[in-house]
Amino acid sequence: MFMHKVTRQVRFSINPFLPEDSPGFNSYSSRPAGEGFSIFFELGVGVVADVEPATGFVVNVVDIDRCVREYVVPIFAKRIREDYRQRKHIGFSEIAELLKSTQKQLAGKFGKVMLGELALKLNPFRKVAIDCEDNKMIYLSEKFEFAAMHKLWNDDFTRERNFEVFGKCANPAGHGHNYILEVTVKVPTGEGFCIGDFEKTVDDEFMRLVDHKNLNADVAEFAGTNPTVENIAVLAWDKLAGKFRSPQTRNNAFGEPLSKVSLHSIIIWENDRTCCTYYG
Repeated sequence: MFMHKVTRQVRFSINPFLPEDSPGFNSYSSRPAGEGFSIFFELGVGVVADVEPATGFVVNVVDIDRCVREYVVPIFAKRIREDYRQRKHIGFSEIAELLKSTQKQLAGKFGKVMLGELALKLNPFRKVAIDCEDNKMIYLSEKFEFAAMHKLWNDDFTRERNFEVFGKCANPAGHGHNYILEVTVKVPTGEGFCIGDFEKTVDDEFMRLVDHKNLNADVAEFAGTNPTVENIAVLAWDKLAGKFRSPQTRNNAFGEPLSKVSLHSIIIWENDRTCCTYYG
């Protein structure tokens, strides 16, 4: 079993209306650089292997950059330019195809080092990924923000014990957070997916329950449970599991909806230093 996973974020931009883009000189921002209004991509390439004793590397990340720009960027550029000029929609299934093509292009390019994950960031808050060991499933993640207040307190503790355990979070008047919820669902390759339906489900089933609420007083599930980041993650899972549907959903013999889209994980960020991931 490999002990190390290294992920490199490779950024590039493509103008769909130009025959090619300037290579650029700032790979931190984007290379190719893109000209004018261009489409920005960030491809996360995760590789797994043991560390090479002679170098201390799993793989030299410069090699990841070079291979992505040599073998992968041209695939994206060709597909985007052709489809844009023909006014074709590039949907979820087409993005999944691009990731699988990326996997094929990068396979074997790093010697014995194995590809672990490929994740394409579509914007700062949404990404699509595949597990390279089993690319039959596509993982879509999106972040949502909600504001809420809570107080951490255990009636079985003394006042002194509560402040000892929970510190400032035991303030009787409560305190607030701007939480970040990250929802990841897995979708079989070839299955359709509508981002608007996905977002509406999260909003209807969870966000309206917690956003701008006093979690202790307004959310029944926390009547006898501390609304910690861990317990909020469990609540989000309980509210969202089994609620996602694909456009191809059909009913079974009992009239119940069947869908191959399923919840994979929940992450709740309390601040930029503290989060909890829950897999149900």
